[in-house]
Amino acid sequence: MVTTTRASGVRGLALRAAQALRWLVVAAAVVLLGLTAAPAAHAVPATDLVVEDDAGVLYLPQLESAVAGLDFYEPTTVAVYTRRGEASDNLNEVVLAFARAEHPEWITADGQKWADGLFLIALDPDGRQVGTYFGEDRKVSLDQQEEIQEATKDAYREARWTDGTIDGIAKAADLMNRPWYRSPALYIAGAAAAVIGLGALGTAKAVRAGRRRLFAELLERGEASYASVTTDLEATELNARTVPEDSAYGRLLLEKFSGFEERHSEATRMHQDLLGLGKRARSRKEAVRKAERFEELALSLDGLDDAIAQANDLLNMSNHWRKAWRAQTAGLREDLDGIPQLLAGAGTDAASARALRLFAEGARERLEACGAGLADRTLTPDQALDAVRRAREELTGLLAAHADTVVEAATRSKQEADLMRAELEKAREQERLRTRSHGTIIDVGYPNLGGRGVIAYSAGFSSGRSAVEEARTSASSSPSTGYGSSGGSFSGSGSSSRF
Repeated sequence: MVTTTRASGVRGLALRAAQALRWLVVAAAVVLLGLTAAPAAHAVPATDLVVEDDAGVLYLPQLESAVAGLDFYEPTTVAVYTRRGEASDNLNEVVLAFARAEHPEWITADGQKWADGLFLIALDPDGRQVGTYFGEDRKVSLDQQEEIQEATKDAYREARWTDGTIDGIAKAADLMNRPWYRSPALYIAGAAAAVIGLGALGTAKAVRAGRRRLFAELLERGEASYASVTTDLEATELNARTVPEDSAYGRLLLEKFSGFEERHSEATRMHQDLLGLGKRARSRKEAVRKAERFEELALSLDGLDDAIAQANDLLNMSNHWRKAWRAQTAGLREDLDGIPQLLAGAGTDAASARALRLFAEGARERLEACGAGLADRTLTPDQALDAVRRAREELTGLLAAHADTVVEAATRSKQEADLMRAELEKAREQERLRTRSHGTIIDVGYPNLGGRGVIAYSAGFSSGRSAVEEARTSASSSPSTGYGSSGGSFSGSGSSSRF
């Protein structure tokens, strides 16, 4: 049986190798055909150069010399228009208005398109915009328009206006009317076909290796918690027997402790099953899912046995009650300590920020008062825990209100707001995952109370601002089409973008 399996694997490997070789042969043939069978491309100079440098930023001798040395695939009139405007201007609309007023020959007789044979590049150095426009017989795709505009921007950002304009015209000459066999896509496709054929085996191997690594990580984390629970199993059962049932928190934990032994037995079986899987089995998605379930179960048991131990000490006010009390308040205290950093960014003077500062001052005082009340027995453990829970609930609401303030201040549209809120949610989820094994009486008793808010919000605000800035940069550099309200029905090919 083993021999048959191995032979089948060898045959499969040979078949895949043969398929990869066929891909390589086909790709080579396509590229070779493109090189040998395609007609020669004709190189022609620009038929005319028209420069309207209203901004006064171009060095005409350099521009004329450079354009004269460029080769175009078809005779082309090159027009250059510069002007000084504002960043808020619709450059497409401005260029069209200029052409209608000063160069009607740049527009078709029906007034709807740019004239055949025309390539027009427009520059606004003050408004930081560049535009490219094409006659119907010279037009290129929007992606290629972006390529032409991007070619100008390194020089434009350094105020090298003539160099950037030349770079843009040169890129346009390379793209307009380019024969199919001159397209880099032909060569890329041929190479990609070969890579796909030869790389299929490597990709599958990498996926399997990645699953094995994830399986090992999940198993390791699960084993750490499982070992802790198993070691303390007898102590946990003893602690559970002495948790007072007349405490509301004690009852909550005892309800959750019901079936603890059965769940531990389930974790034991899952652990043994996972250890019994071989290398090939650990490469499968099903194995990774099983490892995830084992990790989650082990972590929940680990948190519960910690909470039971704390409840036994705090609710019974044993000699170790102070340590148990510190465990209940540690997370909230860390949040309170993080509020100044959280408020260092946008919305510092907003009402939501002031409310958080006042809350932090009062919450610290209340925590100290609760500790003192426990020490002199004027406060019951349930009352002290209620105070911590209410403080955490209040903090959750204040953080949500401040998040609204920050999002409103840092974003300009619903899309940006949604992007920032998504980053906040991602940060909260990461914090939840990080602290899920940190069992306290309140966390286990009230699992929906929320995680470590301030830490998560600080991270979320930071990543959210970065995501919004990246989106703005991407949007500002992408070509904008349309000729505004004054353009009427004009639909000539062209676009503009910022630099």
